[in-house]
Amino acid sequence: MGKEANTGKSKIGSFFGAIGQEFKEIGLAFAQGDWKTKVSFLIMGFGPLMRKQFLRGIAFLAVEVLFVWYMVGFGWRYLSDIGTLGTVARVMNADGTISYNDNSFLILLYGLLSIIFIGVFLFIWRMNIRENRKEEKLLAEGKALGTVKGDLHSLLDSNFDKTLLALPVLGIFVFTVLPIIFMICVAFTDYDANHQPPSNLFTWVGLENFKNLFSFGGTGLGSTFLTVLAWTLIWAFFATFLTYFCGMGVAIMINRKGIKCKKLWRTILVMTIAVPQFVSLLYVYKMFANDGLINSYLMKWGWISSRIPFWSDPLLAKIMIILINLWIGIPYTMLITTGLLMNIPEDLYESARIDGASGFQMFRSITLPYMLFVTGPFLLTQFTGNLNNFNVIYLLTKGGPQSMALSNNAGYTDLLVTWLYKMTVDDTNYRMAAVLGIMIFVVTAVISLAVYNMLPSVKDEEGFQ
Repeated sequence: MGKEANTGKSKIGSFFGAIGQEFKEIGLAFAQGDWKTKVSFLIMGFGPLMRKQFLRGIAFLAVEVLFVWYMVGFGWRYLSDIGTLGTVARVMNADGTISYNDNSFLILLYGLLSIIFIGVFLFIWRMNIRENRKEEKLLAEGKALGTVKGDLHSLLDSNFDKTLLALPVLGIFVFTVLPIIFMICVAFTDYDANHQPPSNLFTWVGLENFKNLFSFGGTGLGSTFLTVLAWTLIWAFFATFLTYFCGMGVAIMINRKGIKCKKLWRTILVMTIAVPQFVSLLYVYKMFANDGLINSYLMKWGWISSRIPFWSDPLLAKIMIILINLWIGIPYTMLITTGLLMNIPEDLYESARIDGASGFQMFRSITLPYMLFVTGPFLLTQFTGNLNNFNVIYLLTKGGPQSMALSNNAGYTDLLVTWLYKMTVDDTNYRMAAVLGIMIFVVTAVISLAVYNMLPSVKDEEGFQ
């Protein structure tokens, strides 16, 4: 514990030390720089332009002009209201018409965008200062500065990776990073069906939503959250490991010597992958419905006196989902493990047979350790994917059966992700959906990091080399 505490303190010290160094370099650049550099503190790109570095100078200046235009004409209005998320939603005009004033959704979205733009602008402003400092040093050493042609050649040659990645990085920011930040912020508001802008504004409520999620009794969701979380973890465990071991078992049986028509058996299994899950799962749901084929024929043959509640009984519905998922997942695992099984040296098995090892002992000591070593990361990916496996659950049961014992439209087979979907689409309870989204990330991240460090391929990278 002492070493960890010291490590944490050293990291914090290094962080603040780096910040102090940055301020020191900025101060030295202003104090020791020429007049062109000093002007560049206010007018970005001025120094490079005066030193005939036109491409760089125009780029820096364009960033500043764009930033000022955005903040003055658009961003500042939303940024100034981000503390309240708006105060006046609707105004009744003298002629009886209604005018909409503030919009909490837009204030939060563009307010966050403005904060991010400010951070990006400060980063580019710091690059501008460094560029001036670098150019001054080059001139002081009697070296020539680069040319526009050289800069263009650099963008298309040595720095082409940055040029090529610029658009994808922008897309990731706009369509991934910004929505995640927005969702996190929504978790601290009262954005729900009763607070829908522009008619009704929503505002900040602090940790109230998190308290509600972990509260028991009354309107608290603690009991429902723990029930759904427990089933999510149970489902992910069985869906991952049953599929894995059953798929491996099928691959071992098909690969055994003496088995005929191996290609035929593999083809039949692969055909299940070719059928879209949307079609196959809905068909299976209908088969096991109260009025479906299974119940109808069982009653017709006299095997049962009343219909089996495959989807209306909580325990039976969960068992059915796990078993049906085997039918979906085994072919994938079979394909992956088939190739890996062929790569295990036959000499190991021969030596084990000479020593009198049984088939189970060879599987436990040779096959399984090798498979776990190679497919460990795949297993982790499958587990985290099953934590958020929306298709199987929603297409089979839609999270049902429902119960008055569970809150916010949750069902006994709901995963956290399907419950989040219901909160968003059915209940428009965006604030609790955002909180649930954060909890899904926390659960997935904690489990993934813990399991990752336990994988044999991570603990002993050269174990099977």
